[in-house]
Amino acid sequence: MSATIVSTPSFHKRDPAMAAALNRRRRFVDGLVRWLCIIATAVGLFFLASILLTLILRGISSISIITFTTEFRPTTYGDPTAETGGLYHAIMGTLVQTAIGTGVGTPIGLLVGTYLAEYARNSALGNAVRFVSDVLLSAPSILVGLFVYQLVVLPMGGFSGIAGGAALAILVIPVVVRTTEDMLQLIPNTLREAVVGLGAPKWKMVTLVCWRAALSGIVTGILLATARITGETAPLLLTSFGNNVTSFNLGNAMASLPIAIYQQANSGFPDLIDIAWAGALIVTFGVLAINIVARLLLAGRK
Repeated sequence: MSATIVSTPSFHKRDPAMAAALNRRRRFVDGLVRWLCIIATAVGLFFLASILLTLILRGISSISIITFTTEFRPTTYGDPTAETGGLYHAIMGTLVQTAIGTGVGTPIGLLVGTYLAEYARNSALGNAVRFVSDVLLSAPSILVGLFVYQLVVLPMGGFSGIAGGAALAILVIPVVVRTTEDMLQLIPNTLREAVVGLGAPKWKMVTLVCWRAALSGIVTGILLATARITGETAPLLLTSFGNNVTSFNLGNAMASLPIAIYQQANSGFPDLIDIAWAGALIVTFGVLAINIVARLLLAGRK
């Protein structure tokens, strides 16, 4: 019994009109998606440029040497003839608390990320730590502030720079953990095998080879974490709270730029609102500078 073979016409043998219609449909969908992407990009760039332009126009006129060298002056409330104070106290407070947060959070995040990448890639404990880190990375910052408020502020009996630095350190840790783990996983295993084959212990392989190979990527993550905490307001409202004088006493309330912007923008006085715009411009360009440095380091690594 012979089998009957039924041939199916190929695409080239189909109706030319059907092929032309299908081609037109594909071109239409392709063009539609392309234009939607272009429009979405234009809308995003428009709002970003609008925000940046507004900051420059409103903030640049209020920035002077006084902004960086003088403190807040409460006697200038509503007096247009008096000399408005500056943001020196807030700038110093932000630098101190950011340095504490970065200095404490970076080594912890570096070691945890190294543990996940080098010692616990597929272990149950490593997966649990990785999950907690990812949750912390996406958690609202005000929850971190509330946690530190219960853990540090209440036992100490008041707001303090230590509490503010602790809250910022908690925000730094998951960013550095994720960046460190990702950068170390990019290192080929053949490099590790070569170092171990020479007789070096694993800790030397990690510190002298892996960390050096991933250095620029790790530094990029640290800079990105620093840029994130520089503009944080919610956790500092519950921890360091802010004040109107320059203080380097970590046991007392400490000023910061985000809190100073928040307070002066809500003051209702035009001169203080102008200073708030100046502070917003300083924070924006500070974060922008950190991100540019991070991108340059990442480009150099690539």
